[in-house]
Amino acid sequence: METKRRVVVTGLGTVNPLANNVKDFWKGVREGRSGIARITRFDTDEYPAKIAGEVKDYDPSSFLDGKEARRMDRFAIYALGATLEAMGDAGLDAEKIDHERFGVVLGNGIGGMESLEEAYFILFEKGPRRIPIMTIPKLISNIAPGQIAIRLQAWGPCYTIVTACSSSSDAIGEAAKWIQDGLADVMITGGTEAAITKMGIGGFCMLQTLATKFNDAPQRASRPFDKNRDGFVLSEGAGILVLEDYEYAKKRGARIYCELVGAAMTCDANHLTAPHPEGRGAVLAMKTALKRAGLEPTDVDYINAHGTSTHLNDLTETKAVKIAFGEHARKLKISSTKSMTGHCVGAAGGIEAIVSVLAIRDQFFPPTINLEEPDPDCDLDYVPNKGVHGKIDVVMSNTFGFGGHNGTIIVKKLA
Repeated sequence: METKRRVVVTGLGTVNPLANNVKDFWKGVREGRSGIARITRFDTDEYPAKIAGEVKDYDPSSFLDGKEARRMDRFAIYALGATLEAMGDAGLDAEKIDHERFGVVLGNGIGGMESLEEAYFILFEKGPRRIPIMTIPKLISNIAPGQIAIRLQAWGPCYTIVTACSSSSDAIGEAAKWIQDGLADVMITGGTEAAITKMGIGGFCMLQTLATKFNDAPQRASRPFDKNRDGFVLSEGAGILVLEDYEYAKKRGARIYCELVGAAMTCDANHLTAPHPEGRGAVLAMKTALKRAGLEPTDVDYINAHGTSTHLNDLTETKAVKIAFGEHARKLKISSTKSMTGHCVGAAGGIEAIVSVLAIRDQFFPPTINLEEPDPDCDLDYVPNKGVHGKIDVVMSNTFGFGGHNGTIIVKKLA
């Protein structure tokens, strides 16, 4: 049986509510800062939720001219910007990569909602002949990896995984397979999202899933595992990783962050928006990822939790971790960095994968901020309010989404 090739992480890039680059983002995470604030893009008087994790002061002019930017939705711009940062971080020159062995697999949940809303308003106010010409190319979910592939001349696999909030993690697992199977040397992966719009906020408000209790104290609103949590905070951004074949990276003298050793995707097959009450799919995802990584539960040091700050998710994820890890669950450190970034939907797994990678590099457990009064039923070690240093060799990152989707990835310190 042919041995699968090893997959390593060599580059990171991000745009998110905390910062517009990896260095500043990680500094914010280590300091336990929140990127949540009042919504600025539209009047929220009629909306129960008035806060979000908007990307702030982002200027794409360094890599896009004005005409190019106008032909792209915000979610594609974020993805391209984060990709260029990741490529630079990896020290890769796209022109020197075999185009046929270079691909892009991204996760996205909702697509170009901003462009869709803009077109709808024009349609109803001015008629169908006034719909902007680029509406469809701007809003389709696959356009973000398409734009990246065009920019970098990546001729290999290029597609989008759409599995709601687990999209990025699923995309990372898919991208790794292309390398493991010997069909690619370099893959761009992760995810992107930009759904802070009237429809995005309004739609989630109707589902009663967004935090509303802390509209006047936005930075306290995302509070995973806390007794007083009342919903998630919708956020946006992109989290991009460069994956490479280990031998390819070693040959070119690349700086390697860590190895991607396991990934799994499952489905609760239970409910459109609520997790399975016993965490069935989440347990299976964690156990399958461990099996594929060739690891035991006791090998894991830290879990970057999905941790949305919703009542059902936090309870169910806690229960699922206990089932999947047994007695070791109480020895694990677990945290939700959504307490700082909010919930970036299809970009969440990519951004949290970056956190997982840097946790290994710096041997640092990120905090769950705003954990002031723990829910009695959420009784594991969630690294409350302040991050701590400690030995970290293996990190698991979980993402779960509407539709019952569950995605888990595992990264490991390079042996």
